[in-house]
Amino acid sequence: MSFEARTEGDLPVASPEAASEHVGDDATMLVSGFGSVGYPKLVPETLAESERDLSLAVVSGGSVGEEIDVALVEADAMARRYPFQARDAIREAINAGEVAFADRHISTLGDDVQFGGMVDPDIAVVEAVSVGEDWLVPSTSLGLTPAFIESADELIVEVNTAQPRALEQFHDVYRPEIPPNREPIPLSHPGERIGDARIQFDPAKLSAVVETDRRDVPYEFRDPTETDLEIAANLGSFMEREVDRSPLYEESVRLQFGVGSLGNALMRAIGDADLGDRDLIYYGEVIQDGLLDLLDDGKLEAASATSLALSAEGQTRLFESADRYAEDVLLRPGDVSNRASLIDRFGVVAINSAVGVDLYGHVNSTNVNGSRLISGIGGSGDFTRNAPLSIIALPSTAAGGEVSRIVPMVPHVDHTEHDLDVVVTEHGVADLRGLSPRERARELRECAAPSFRSALDEYLDRATAAGGHVPHDLETVFDWTDGE
Repeated sequence: MSFEARTEGDLPVASPEAASEHVGDDATMLVSGFGSVGYPKLVPETLAESERDLSLAVVSGGSVGEEIDVALVEADAMARRYPFQARDAIREAINAGEVAFADRHISTLGDDVQFGGMVDPDIAVVEAVSVGEDWLVPSTSLGLTPAFIESADELIVEVNTAQPRALEQFHDVYRPEIPPNREPIPLSHPGERIGDARIQFDPAKLSAVVETDRRDVPYEFRDPTETDLEIAANLGSFMEREVDRSPLYEESVRLQFGVGSLGNALMRAIGDADLGDRDLIYYGEVIQDGLLDLLDDGKLEAASATSLALSAEGQTRLFESADRYAEDVLLRPGDVSNRASLIDRFGVVAINSAVGVDLYGHVNSTNVNGSRLISGIGGSGDFTRNAPLSIIALPSTAAGGEVSRIVPMVPHVDHTEHDLDVVVTEHGVADLRGLSPRERARELRECAAPSFRSALDEYLDRATAAGGHVPHDLETVFDWTDGE
């Protein structure tokens, strides 16, 4: 479909070079994108290639592509970054102190931007599949785009003709009211639609419309390892027992998974698990290939998220059968997909991964050795804190088996012991609910790799001898590492 067929009304169509002039040298630039899809491509790339002395603060809902988190960084055009990233170039710059970075929960990011709690936004640059004088239809992600557009003084829209206009069918745009007039979000089921496919905006904000014809770089899912499969099998067995034990799952099982290859394997394990005649429903952040598999197999009733993070095969599958998938798949803004009240209302089982877990149930999701940033907390905190059942699934070791991911004390805490219920590794399941710290330590010790258990026992002996409700030997607690 041509660019002209994607536009409606008298629009300020511009080249990427002309559009980029609307971005000030030290602007705070809000960009669409989540799960490395649905982000603007040509305007950020043009900014990176310009000879301007730029010092940009860049805010996105989630991870974005190389045009932003590589090109702008390598051009020394980015001074600050919020609140998530997943590229080597930006990660290295943050860890070197060259780019200032601050992490935030996805559920509150829209409010943080809109109410002035984090940045003073100047301009929003977003990707769409169609646009009019006061509306646009997002592409492969929704994320915090509605809040960003509402908050920014100016708006640039990249209309991407390489993305199918059929993506319009997936979007369900609903904006929460501003407090103190904010009412409960009127969503009674994850598969229900309560909004519109379009994002409305003040036409006075629209500074430029740019034609783009570049697809998102597909997500690359590796084949599951033997360890992944063992973790998945342990999770599946645990969930079979759990659904028979708890009245929470009498009619259906509502799930959220973290993005990634392990998450894909875990989805398949749940799909293969014996959950009786209960419906399986997804309420989370990202649609991955594993969810398409469950939909194709008739094992998933509905899938609600904010992004389509798919492989090349997954993109083709969804785009070619958009009408069929749109019956069961919805994309919502991040301040709806990650809403604490909805996670609680639907009784979502949160399943995420981590860098490491300590013997008392604290979780490090973001920083190796407590200081070297990997990505950001993303939405894992939203789900881990608010789900009635919070699970961390991770391999027991890193660095080819040289490093234990079950440690005496994590050097950085993203999720506290109060939010975590269950830990799953390839060696077993530690159900921590209702246990004292000393009991949690014994359970988690059994999930560690056998080669590290004697050292953990020695540590616990020293710590217990020192006494205390949460026993620690502070002289040796950080002799361990939870590195990659």
